[in-house]
Amino acid sequence: MQKAVNITVKGRVQGVGFRPFIFALAQRYQVKGTVQNNMDGVFIHIEGDAYAVDQFIHSLPMEAPRLSRIDEIIVTLAQWQAFEHFSIIPSERTGSSSLVIPIDTAVCEDCLREMYDPDDRRYRYPFINCTQCGPRYTIIEQLPYDRPFTSMRSFQMCERCAKEYEDPMNRRHHAQPIACPTCGPSVALLKRDGQTVQGDAIQQAKQYIRAGAIVAVKGLGGYHLACDATNEQAVQQLRMRKRRPHRPLAIMAASLDIVEQLCHVTAEEKQLFISPEAPIVVVKKRKNTMIAPSVAPGLQTVGVMLPYTPLHHLLLDDRLPVVVMTSANRSGVPMIYEDDQALRDLQGIADYFLVHNRPIVHPIDDSVVQVENGKIHFIRRARGFVPDPLETKYDVHEIVALGGQQKNVFAFGRHHQIFLGPHIGDLEHVEVVEHFQREYEHLRTWMGVTPKTIAVDLHPNYETWNIAKQWNADIVAVQHHHAHMVSCMEENHIHSSCFGLILDGTGYGEDGHIWGFELLYGNASQYKRLGHLTYTPLPGGERCIKEPWRTAVGMLGHYFGEQGYALAEKRFTERAQEIRVLKQMIEKGLHSPLAGTCGRLFDAVSAFLYVCTHSTYDGEAAVRLSEFIDDTKIYKTYPFQIKKQDEWEIDLAEMWQAIWEDVEAHEQVNIIAGRFHETVVQASVELVRLALQQYPTYERNIVLSGGSMHNRYIVKRLRQELSKLGLCVYTHQKVPCNDGGLALGQLIIAAHRRDRVCV
Repeated sequence: MQKAVNITVKGRVQGVGFRPFIFALAQRYQVKGTVQNNMDGVFIHIEGDAYAVDQFIHSLPMEAPRLSRIDEIIVTLAQWQAFEHFSIIPSERTGSSSLVIPIDTAVCEDCLREMYDPDDRRYRYPFINCTQCGPRYTIIEQLPYDRPFTSMRSFQMCERCAKEYEDPMNRRHHAQPIACPTCGPSVALLKRDGQTVQGDAIQQAKQYIRAGAIVAVKGLGGYHLACDATNEQAVQQLRMRKRRPHRPLAIMAASLDIVEQLCHVTAEEKQLFISPEAPIVVVKKRKNTMIAPSVAPGLQTVGVMLPYTPLHHLLLDDRLPVVVMTSANRSGVPMIYEDDQALRDLQGIADYFLVHNRPIVHPIDDSVVQVENGKIHFIRRARGFVPDPLETKYDVHEIVALGGQQKNVFAFGRHHQIFLGPHIGDLEHVEVVEHFQREYEHLRTWMGVTPKTIAVDLHPNYETWNIAKQWNADIVAVQHHHAHMVSCMEENHIHSSCFGLILDGTGYGEDGHIWGFELLYGNASQYKRLGHLTYTPLPGGERCIKEPWRTAVGMLGHYFGEQGYALAEKRFTERAQEIRVLKQMIEKGLHSPLAGTCGRLFDAVSAFLYVCTHSTYDGEAAVRLSEFIDDTKIYKTYPFQIKKQDEWEIDLAEMWQAIWEDVEAHEQVNIIAGRFHETVVQASVELVRLALQQYPTYERNIVLSGGSMHNRYIVKRLRQELSKLGLCVYTHQKVPCNDGGLALGQLIIAAHRRDRVCV
């Protein structure tokens, strides 16, 4: 009995060796027909013996390539066309897109074996790749993903590459970036004046780095600055030139063995290091390692990644085992990815430039993760994960969410898929806004949708409002922490009402004050705020973020009045005159907004303990304070009160009094920091306990979100203590708990309020 069927496969099925896989499957089952990429995914027509056709259909999802992800398979009976063989036919570029854009992946073991084989024609070739590895998203100009629509179009394949490309049984069959030394991209080492350094570019760069130089390296998604991570003088020089005094620098280690010599690595962390995504993994440093102290000053942890491109593998070896590999962009502006800009903007920073002539179409940062409770926890979701979609039960078609002002990431909805864009950064610079609009328009075109609903943060002064008003669409304003809550609910598939404990830095509240330490209850349609941290003034507004001592002054003055200001002057003696000015500002209500946020609370305590009075990067005061914590301990709680106003309010006056007494008694900073952390935990738990007591019928699920949930001790202890109350505790695993995950929640909320226009 004969049978013919049409099969449409949707998902991540382009750029991952899917058509060669289908071809090989057809050969195995001796069926005839065609396979083709189109804007809907992959279209297959097969015909032959009915049993063989059925076996083909059964094997397809079971044996798909490792980088593929099948979201849907549609099989329909078709007319017999009497094909004589099975073939791969040219892509069809018409119709609306439902494609999943392929992601960039680390070089695979097969390619590495060839690259290190002296008898292989791609020996030591820094652009070796196949269908299972290499650039994808970063080189795509248009869809579907075919070489003429990528930045590889200008590299004409040589005869041998073309033969591999056309051979359905070769693992480079239709590998769009296929290349070799004869026909592909090449590297060069440039001096600051743009002149080429003669000799082997990579070997020369390696020698300069070992000698203490700083080299700008053009990678997969942009430029990095590299120096010898064991050379303290070189690292300090990099910090001075880049004007990055304290923020930890990422490092790249030659191998997993090197990582394990430098750091304590768990089994889960090991899997992340060697995964195709190859993110930066934040791990605990070993004591007395060869890593220069200035790589991550004062921190117990360091962000480490393994080489993920062939070029990186060739740059690192036993003689250069570990290098700093940090983004080359200036603080607050997008990643540098174009050669002319790199030579211009990095003129006073880099000594040499290791460049290549394969254009980067879409810059992308490295992903940053850590492991919590044995599971992945995103700090930044970028290379290797973007723009892979999340599936949702809701119809989110033609909705876009623009994210927040900081750590901006936007999101598109297409049918039941949510596509989060790349990490954009802080929308405070015109270059970042332009980068946002450029990447937004690319993804919008690829998605094949024109948004009719736009979700924006409630804050009236966020740049996302100006962006949204440019387009003809309904605008839905979403409260910042409601979005955080729903983001965590969505990725954990919680669709009914639940509690949301949000510990965050800054979020504009519905009462006009700054929120950031909230207990919410609700769902994507609505929420109720049950409790929060008492509001205290921020003298100077946003200046408090970079000058945490100001926040401490505001809290002390609020809780203790004249005595508090006197205490502040005693603690910050060199700022006595400024403190008197701040006191007047607060009393007159001048530029001193009221805030109740966990981020500013951490800042204030950090400053009061002299851990960090001035922040040079986002979250520095909180990060440095958390480094004093031993997360294997449980600390004693400081006293606090929870008062009933319109909502429950956490009053920390007694905690501040006790901290001052400990400081006067010369208690160790690590003990005070530990007790403070536990106080945040216990105050949060008590808030939840009171809510459960008042609302006994509420669902016993709780999500934890907000930027302060990056704190390992806080999350671990909250999970333990909230579980004792009979609650099921959920955390983020697919998007960051910080503002990088905000757009997911915004989009889901907008889907529930689609018929309402809020402007």
